Amino acid sequence: MSQPKIRNMEEFATVSGISRPTVSKYFNDPDSVRASTRAKIEAALEKHDYQPNVFAMNQNRRTTKNIGVVVPNLADPFFSEIGRRVELACIKAGYSPILLSSHGSPAMERDNLASLRSLKPAGVLLAPFGRMSDKDAVRAFDEDFPLVLFDANMSDIGQAFVGTDNFQSVDLMVEYLCRSGEPPCFFEMKSPTNPNANKRRAAYIASMERHGQTPDILQAEGAGWNFEEIGSTEGGRFLSARAFSTNTILCSNDRLAIGMLSAAYGLGLRVGHGEECDIRIAGHDDHPFSRFTCPPLTTIAQDYEAIANRAVSELFEMLENEKRLGSRSETVFEGRLIMRESA
Repeated sequence: MSQPKIRNMEEFATVSGISRPTVSKYFNDPDSVRASTRAKIEAALEKHDYQPNVFAMNQNRRTTKNIGVVVPNLADPFFSEIGRRVELACIKAGYSPILLSSHGSPAMERDNLASLRSLKPAGVLLAPFGRMSDKDAVRAFDEDFPLVLFDANMSDIGQAFVGTDNFQSVDLMVEYLCRSGEPPCFFEMKSPTNPNANKRRAAYIASMERHGQTPDILQAEGAGWNFEEIGSTEGGRFLSARAFSTNTILCSNDRLAIGMLSAAYGLGLRVGHGEECDIRIAGHDDHPFSRFTCPPLTTIAQDYEAIANRAVSELFEMLENEKRLGSRSETVFEGRLIMRESA
């Protein structure tokens, strides 16, 4: 006859003959109880096949083991990849990550923070919309919980920020494109959804001027996260009108560049850096699909792993010390040039 199902920790404590506080202590940290007690609990676990409700355990604590992770849009491969790495780092450290997407909506970002507040997280890692974010809501959350920002910065909010040095990375790409061919024009959205786009435009202008070149910026109509569609439609419009002053196009991000590649193909333009090619196209981010485009996309690789690990370590430092960092820290990692056939 099968054992009756154990519904909660109180019932498990009763059938195992061990006090409820000791059982709870074991589940929080098995090494915190005596070896003989640990053996008895583990024998009872095997016999009764009981698994504690970790979420309920967290909710009963003053400080939980939940870590909130909020990104602008999980449909974007960049955020799904960096979110995955942050999630794994939290699990490795013994925390329970709660990964939430704001689905491209600043209002949903605010709602996600409100939902996390009710879950009493130990801390939160947020990739914000930046200027589009509800700053009052984010600031209020920052006052009540340990908060680390990553990818996009909000200078006076969060106890730490971790991201990519856009000025270094864009300058690296501009220098390469100027050295290897005609200087690049810059293709971006008129209403960017990510604040990094504004930094990349400023970095492009500064780098072109430093190289003695005249910046040429073309802005695509459209808003939202359908970057490939916008890159294809608007890029095709500019290419058809011969709007680019040189044969080299640096796109603000890889997803726009992928759309631009599609537009060039549709117009019968050959993309690449050979003499027989009509146009060069480059991007930024090293999108997971960029190596599989036709031709493979020249881009800047962001250090996903370093960003994720540093953001998590900043948060854990606060949790271990049970206090805010002495002063707000900002850490940016350099990008790496990835040379492929498109440029």
